[in-house]
This record gives sequence, C-alpha cells and structure tokens, in this order.
Amino acid sequence: MKLSELGPFIGAQCIQNDYTDGDIKGVYTGDLLSDILGNADEGCIIVTIQAHRNTIAVASTKDCPAVVVCNDRPVPDDMLAAAVQEHIAVFRTGRNQFEVSGMLYGELGCGGTAGACGVS
Repeated sequence: MKLSELGPFIGAQCIQNDYTDGDIKGVYTGDLLSDILGNADEGCIIVTIQAHRNTIAVASTKDCPAVVVCNDRPVPDDMLAAAVQEHIAVFRTGRNQFEVSGMLYGELGCGGTAGACGVS
C-alpha cells in the first residue's frame, strides 16, 4: 500500500500532505514516545493518540514517513509546522488505535513479516 492510499483506506483525513509518497514498510502503534523511539522499525508509520510536536521529532528520528493521530484528537499548529518542516504526513481519524492497527495489519500482511508491525 502506498502512503497516498492510507487516508481513504483507514477513513482518515490527511491534514499535512507535504510528503514523499512511497510504499508503507510497516506500522508501529504506541502512545509512549520512548517506546516508539526504542522499538519501532525505521521507516514505519506511527499510529498513536499523541498529538504534539514531540511525536514528529520521534517520527523524524526513526525516518517514519507518517503519523496517524487517532480518536479525532486535535492536532496543534506547532505539530503541523514540525511535520511540514520534516515532510512527514499527518493523518487524523475518529477511529481508535486498535481499529486502525487491525485494518493495517490485515492489509499489509504483517503476520508473516517479523518486525514489520508492532503494537504496544
């Protein structure tokens, strides 16, 4: 699946669309940024409820192309500004992390790829 296909697939709005499109390599779901930093694979997308600029800093450090903010949490302007600067896509959805992770797990076939998907 391409990053540009993510929003329609999970029912999310892309609220920061200045990014480079490409294949989604994996997914990491978590709300502890230290856990994401320590355990997410490079290049995965992050599914979380953490809507602040530090989430973008972690995504940038892990070379993650996108962050999906769940539960319709408001996304502050400073988070969006950081995402623009780092060319990281930001999606927002009313779905919770479990729903989004389950949809992506099924679509990406993560069951057979060790390390491609993580849930914490």
